[in-house]
Amino acid sequence: MNIEYLEYFYKVALAGSISRVAKDAHISQSALSQQISKLEETLGCKLLERSNKGVELTDKGMIVLKYADIIIRTYNSMLEELKTVEKNNRKIKIEACWSIATYSLPCVMYRIKNKFPNYTYELNPNDPDIIEKNVINNICDLGVIYNKPVNEQLSYHYIGVDRLELVASSNYRIDEEIHFKDLLKHPFIMLKDKTYLEDTLIKKMDKLGFKVDDLKILYNSDSVESVKSSVLNEFGIAFLPYTAIKKELYNEQLKLIKIKDFSIRYDMYLIYDSKSKEDQVLHEFIEYFKKVCGKYLC
Repeated sequence: MNIEYLEYFYKVALAGSISRVAKDAHISQSALSQQISKLEETLGCKLLERSNKGVELTDKGMIVLKYADIIIRTYNSMLEELKTVEKNNRKIKIEACWSIATYSLPCVMYRIKNKFPNYTYELNPNDPDIIEKNVINNICDLGVIYNKPVNEQLSYHYIGVDRLELVASSNYRIDEEIHFKDLLKHPFIMLKDKTYLEDTLIKKMDKLGFKVDDLKILYNSDSVESVKSSVLNEFGIAFLPYTAIKKELYNEQLKLIKIKDFSIRYDMYLIYDSKSKEDQVLHEFIEYFKKVCGKYLC
């Protein structure tokens, strides 16, 4: 038996009118009448007598009405309990660019855990192109990346900005403000963690008539911590995400080097499948995630 047919019958029986219920439900009278007829066919008896004045319950219709209320309320209680179990057992998988996962999201995850204490969470770093694929293929529930997603199936929401800052050890000899061409004078460690640093540098150097090979690159690394360690040991200078070096700046282990007329900023976006609204639990989580990220990125 279709529970929806029973619900419509219950509403019609109480209202005494098919037209009134059809109007409230935004469906046609004929469609509503067909659904009640299907219920009568399923139960093998006539439930309503129709007339110009409305509808009246038959004797068997009275019996069905008596149990309909119990059945409908029991069914709705079952759905609520299923939702509760789903919420209590829900596992949320999040992927983010390495520096975001490591430095920006821990404070957010702390507050999310307080809001949804019964959920379990996975927060894993990954490359942005892989994160997009994993969200689309439901390998993870949502992602956080630099720049807007390429895949048009994904919805996105701006959550903040990160900067790549030129840094040196506090004891390293370099002016606090330099021209871009002065980068060529110093040993340089190149961060290659899909933050598009190299592309940005290449474009800037092309404008100035230089090539990236003109930099005194000690080595390339996709590890922020490896690059940071080299800078702290005074092996050279490097661009690092601001979120990754706040502690070292506060403790005066590192210092910022300003480059005249040059800066690197990346917008951060929460990405999720456009169909996520169909999952009420996930949709509620994503909406809260948006609010929290705006305030509590580390």
